[in-house]
Amino acid sequence: MTMPVAVGIWVALGVVLLLLVLTGRRRLAARTRQTVPPPPAVPAGLGALRLGPVAATYVSSTLSGDWLARVGAHSLGDRAAGQVSVHDAGVLVERDGAPDVFVPTAALRDVGLAPGMAGKFVGTDGLVVVTWEDPAADDVPAVVLDTGLRTRLATDRARLVDAVRHLMTSAPAPKDPQ
Repeated sequence: MTMPVAVGIWVALGVVLLLLVLTGRRRLAARTRQTVPPPPAVPAGLGALRLGPVAATYVSSTLSGDWLARVGAHSLGDRAAGQVSVHDAGVLVERDGAPDVFVPTAALRDVGLAPGMAGKFVGTDGLVVVTWEDPAADDVPAVVLDTGLRTRLATDRARLVDAVRHLMTSAPAPKDPQ
């Protein structure tokens, strides 16, 4: 086989693989768009800064309790570097090259450490996982999500968990939908 033919085969194979990945991402986004409403917009006033900004990688958001069920809708499945900060109004994840993710204080359900989620496993308690309720919007019912964050410095993980827990305890309890 000549060199141009071999290169042509590799290029064609690369294009096919790229198309498969893009098709899979589009299908994931379409499928989860029916079950996950758009996240809340970042409010104009965030209130007092409680922690941050802390350098972190936004790993992904998944359906709560199923850390392999990545949410592709609304760019919630897109991994990105950025920073996270905790304010009176909620938790703000500012992502580089992707839309910011804002979790209002009233939407927070739990926070803790985990070894990984959605294909990103970093070992014992390497991720901060924030569990929150994405409120109903656009005729899609509310859903509870887990959002994984990997802080750049290991010491920031405990600080972030403590700040979110403190925010949850200082906020009024969420109303029971019944």
